[in-house]
Amino acid sequence: MPRVTFIEPNGTEHPVEIANGYSVMEGALNNSIRGIDGDCGGNCACGTCHVYVAAEWRERTGRQSEMEHDMLEFAEGVREDSRLCCQIEMSDTLDGLVVHIADSQH
Repeated sequence: MPRVTFIEPNGTEHPVEIANGYSVMEGALNNSIRGIDGDCGGNCACGTCHVYVAAEWRERTGRQSEMEHDMLEFAEGVREDSRLCCQIEMSDTLDGLVVHIADSQH
């Protein structure tokens, strides 16, 4: 199973395995990762799964959809590398992905 490491704003790392086809948000919720709430259940209708994706992973995780971009306009601390992790679907090509939980999520 592919592995994702969630990094809290204080630097605490949480490596977890997430099955292919599940979103990074679902993996966070299933592993009780603090700061990822997923209030909308993964429907890209809130900003409670805001993370930062490093440049080396952006091509593999894909670009923000228009809907995701619109939702991020309401989030705090949005940067070029901001994503909603409900919109990142796990696959073997994402094994080793590292995401930083946005400061505003804590």
